[in-house]
Amino acid sequence: MCGRYSLTTPLDDLVEVFDVPPVTFDYHARYNIAPTQEVPVVASDRRGTRLGLLRWGFVPAWAADPSIGSRMINARAESLLGKPAFKQAAASRRCLIPADGFYEWVVEGDRKVPYWIHRPGREPMGLAGLWERWQTRGAEPVYSMAIITVDANDRIKHLHDRMPAIVPAAYRAAWLDTETPTEDAMSLLKPYEDTLEAYPVSTLVNSPANDVPECIEPV
Repeated sequence: MCGRYSLTTPLDDLVEVFDVPPVTFDYHARYNIAPTQEVPVVASDRRGTRLGLLRWGFVPAWAADPSIGSRMINARAESLLGKPAFKQAAASRRCLIPADGFYEWVVEGDRKVPYWIHRPGREPMGLAGLWERWQTRGAEPVYSMAIITVDANDRIKHLHDRMPAIVPAAYRAAWLDTETPTEDAMSLLKPYEDTLEAYPVSTLVNSPANDVPECIEPV
């Protein structure tokens, strides 16, 4: 499961890394991103590939109420094509969630210790995701997303048995391209093969109200 992550990469670097136009929303460093919040997401449609804000928590188009999104923050790669909520999105509404780290909690003694997991040098990652548009009569549309998870790789499986699917830079365009056959896109969802680092951080991260640099500092 991935229930919290961070994105502190400077905006100019983010735009360059993901090869998107300048953004039209207010962007600032985030140290403790939580479900139900609006987050930067890279997606492609008829207007091209761009970075915009989507709500974290997938709301299927057929849902009676958008509150269901708070329970659909992750989607398991192994079952995407078998789930009615995710099947169509897996074929045509794939996205990337920029992040420079994510959190997992580990039971140590009588307490849970949060760990921040990141690439060397805190280089930004593109987490694989799915997005959806939900709307009911008389209401504004809700654009939402879920982060796809896979088995954890050998470097972090001692922390948790699942991890976000990280799409390597060379395959980001193929993942986003709706012309990529679904089966080929699904083959990109696997444990990350490059190096990840992790260290324990403050329990400040336990509360989404704490969105401060201290959340990612080692303790």
